[in-house]
Amino acid sequence: MQIPPPPPEAQKALDLLVLQDPDMASILVRAGPLPWRSRTPGFPGLLQAIVAQLISNAAASAIWNRLRAVPGALDPASLLTLPEDALRAAGLSRPKVAHARALATAFLDGTLETGALARMDDADAIRTIVSVRGLGPWTAEIYLLFALGRLDVFPAGDVALAAAAADLKQLPARPNPVALRQLATMWQPHRSLAARLLWHHWRYLTGRPAMDDFPAP
Repeated sequence: MQIPPPPPEAQKALDLLVLQDPDMASILVRAGPLPWRSRTPGFPGLLQAIVAQLISNAAASAIWNRLRAVPGALDPASLLTLPEDALRAAGLSRPKVAHARALATAFLDGTLETGALARMDDADAIRTIVSVRGLGPWTAEIYLLFALGRLDVFPAGDVALAAAAADLKQLPARPNPVALRQLATMWQPHRSLAARLLWHHWRYLTGRPAMDDFPAP
């Protein structure tokens, strides 16, 4: 699957970031150009983030490809009519089935609305998303970063980001989320680009693909 380069606004931010931090620039030298991954805004993008919670990219991709092949799974009203067995057969755990249904309900009752989320600032959008059962800060930040293309969001609870930052900055251990978020302040107002570069760095180091690297079935 060919992944496009960053759009102009993001490329401008990326250029500033690598000038600001030579370690970030070194990632592009070693790993090559940054591929620009994006996801569908609205219900599908948040459902994809739920799928990816607390599992490997390979597992998340396999489950996501099975789930999106289930008729109606990417529509809130239709998903609520699907039996639990159908969602479990796609690979969702029982808690994630509950979270997917809570997400669908939130879109149907107006708690979440695609256009409204896109118009909110980062903090308000995150607060709105995490008000839904099963959607924590990581899920909200991943959505803002990949589905809304926000440029200054940093999912500090992400294990791969912590590992990549520890390697890049030669830290004695992986930083915990509080320490990682503090470290990320050096990359403001381009923390999303820093996160993307750190994931790019980690993929290069480990050979592990991103969830979006897997082709559709």
